[in-house]
Amino acid sequence: MSRIQVWDYLPEYDELKTDIDAAVARVFASGRLILGQEVSRFEEDFARYCDRTHGVGVNSGTDALLLALKALDVGPGDEVITVPNTAVPTVSAIENAGAVTRFVDVDPSTLLMDPKKLEAAISPRTKVILPVHLYGQNADMAAIMDIACGHGLKVLEDCAQSTGSTTKGAKSGSFGDLAAFSFYPTKLLGAYGDGGMVISSDEAMDARLRSLRMYGMKGSYYAAEHGYNSRLDEVQAAILNVKLPLLDSWNDRRRVLADRYAAGLADTDISLPAEAEGNRHAWYVYVVRHARRDALIAGLKEADIHVNISYPWPVHIMDGYRHLGYQAGDFPISEDAAAEIFSLPMYPGLTDAMQDRVIDVLSRLAGSVG
Repeated sequence: MSRIQVWDYLPEYDELKTDIDAAVARVFASGRLILGQEVSRFEEDFARYCDRTHGVGVNSGTDALLLALKALDVGPGDEVITVPNTAVPTVSAIENAGAVTRFVDVDPSTLLMDPKKLEAAISPRTKVILPVHLYGQNADMAAIMDIACGHGLKVLEDCAQSTGSTTKGAKSGSFGDLAAFSFYPTKLLGAYGDGGMVISSDEAMDARLRSLRMYGMKGSYYAAEHGYNSRLDEVQAAILNVKLPLLDSWNDRRRVLADRYAAGLADTDISLPAEAEGNRHAWYVYVVRHARRDALIAGLKEADIHVNISYPWPVHIMDGYRHLGYQAGDFPISEDAAAEIFSLPMYPGLTDAMQDRVIDVLSRLAGSVG
């Protein structure tokens, strides 16, 4: 039997090879490799897709977060509130902006930021709330925005895993002051290299971000402030221009796969993921839980089925962030989840037959309900 990967871009590339190869060749023939027509087109189309008016293409999702924080004037002495069960880049961006990371634990059913815990984390130094739309669905943005407005705080959405997801019809990235996206190859809308974007509906913020991504320059060779070298390149933008029109259909396929997992694993003792009321989940990953996770992963690997853990450690207990002063036990929901979660194969090119094999093997490895 053939190997089943947790993610594989090759079926997608085989389908789009003619269009992608032509788009890349068009860039090479254009004579413009940096900040040309492909980037401008993608910025406009992606912002419009997310129901925003402005988009600024940058080098990565991590840089999207960092530049967004700098555009919000976050720096030394400021605090930014986020969750501990996120990918490291969320926190590294805060730290690289010179601010201090403050964590709040997550809702036990969705593993998303719990708004009920926010008030206790807000201090006079808090400047930004940074919710992470983990696994493909949005955090409770109505509650988060209410709290932020009540305290005069800015909100930056981390949409690295939620492109195209909605809450009551509103697109991910359309709620906060700014939103940061990643186009890393594994993402819902992935480039064939690194890429990211910050979106907004604020013309002044857009101008600031464009300056920040280009060394802080205003005009040629004059830096008005300290900035960065962080630009989405023309080749990646051209590839993303091919793929953006297909995003909704790909996310629809992910929803079909998620429904098939839910039905196929319903009679096992595996804990299945929850979709919050009002959300339309994009299912970037399909994260399940089991007390015998490591044994199940080993059994799947023996069957040449490969899974992932997103993420095996909450950030607050990693050595790189001990200086924040947290310790094991401070965020029990995130910590308990990290010991049990794992992600099943999930990508549009996963066939029904491949998924049936995953379900069959996993069902035999796990116990039954009752």
